[in-house]
Amino acid sequence: MRVLLMAYGSRGDVEPLVGVAVRLRALGVDVRMCTPPDFAELFEAVGLPLVPIGEPVRAFVKAAVTGKTAVPAEGLPQRAAAMTATAYEAVAEAAQGCDVVLATGLLPAVAGARSAAEQLGIPYVFVAYFPAYLPSPHHPPFERPGRPFPPEVTDNRELWDLDTETMNVLFGTGLNAHRETVGLPPVDDFRTYVLTDRPWLATDPTLSPWLEPAELDVVQTGAWFRPDDRPLPADVEAFLEAGEPPVYVGFGSIPLRDADDVARAAVEAVRAQGRRVLLSRGWADLALKDEQDDCLTVGEVNHHALFRRVAAVVHHGGAGTTTTAARAGAPQVVVPQLADQPYWAGRVAALGIGAAHDGPHPSFESLSAALRTALAPETAARATAVAAGVRGDGAAVGARLLIDAARA
Repeated sequence: MRVLLMAYGSRGDVEPLVGVAVRLRALGVDVRMCTPPDFAELFEAVGLPLVPIGEPVRAFVKAAVTGKTAVPAEGLPQRAAAMTATAYEAVAEAAQGCDVVLATGLLPAVAGARSAAEQLGIPYVFVAYFPAYLPSPHHPPFERPGRPFPPEVTDNRELWDLDTETMNVLFGTGLNAHRETVGLPPVDDFRTYVLTDRPWLATDPTLSPWLEPAELDVVQTGAWFRPDDRPLPADVEAFLEAGEPPVYVGFGSIPLRDADDVARAAVEAVRAQGRRVLLSRGWADLALKDEQDDCLTVGEVNHHALFRRVAAVVHHGGAGTTTTAARAGAPQVVVPQLADQPYWAGRVAALGIGAAHDGPHPSFESLSAALRTALAPETAARATAVAAGVRGDGAAVGARLLIDAARA
């Protein structure tokens, strides 16, 4: 059996697929990856073959976060159409001989992946890493660039209907134009075509429950993690052993428009709480500006091992980072930047396992207030209690379901 796993997006879109790939490979399945080329080293480290999609995605993510996008709102349909075509070409090549395609990430690219699977006659599965991607009366959709919702419309069902129209305009026209070039019929509803009527939701039910009733027959698997037994780097281990648990600060694969200011504010706010700092470079290239020994800058590390040994985690609110910190019982401060990150910030606050920062631009004062909440004894106790209910078998569940989908 051969499986193709496709994701077009940041590290948060790609990393969960590695967990499923490792599980599939242990079950004797041949796995191929199809993602932007940014993640070639990640796949090389675990021995997974990669068919890259287009150009590196880091610049695209940076433009989205900083607001310096090269494409104005009126140019989005053309950009989406190009993304669909590029993803189709990569998946059509990578999926040769495969028995099932699983896809996630930016929806125009996922649409190209589904068209390729359809053209090859291969079963297709869509997976989301947060509920707000999926239509439900319990939450609203995202607003699309240049297409704000009318302020008088507040009912979630009406907003999802408007979102259907918006996606058909922004993404559906380009999809159908491309499908015509490869001999496929047009689709009437872009979102339904991409999501299907039975999408998967790879989130932990404790942190992110799927609420019924809903329009879709959603399959919730639990969050996807890869087994990670990498030791911490020697300098990180020495730093941890040299004093009280530090506060970790990192924004993963999210660039920041004001990275130097954020790093300075974060370090000063943590120090003001009497704590040491572990500062993760990430795609924001966060860096220290002084030589004090209470702060250490780190690169790629095993978060599963590290987060069990820190006093709190300050981060951007990606699904993987949020769930990893929750599973480790580490209190959190979430500084959301875009997409699903405000959702995860809200869940952290609602569960009492940390603080949701108000907006994407932290200051010394705002981070200090959030850290006081996260470092309070009652927050630590609550984080420990919630950690006991966070599942660790999601990737194994996803792997078994994918094998079943290939055999159906």
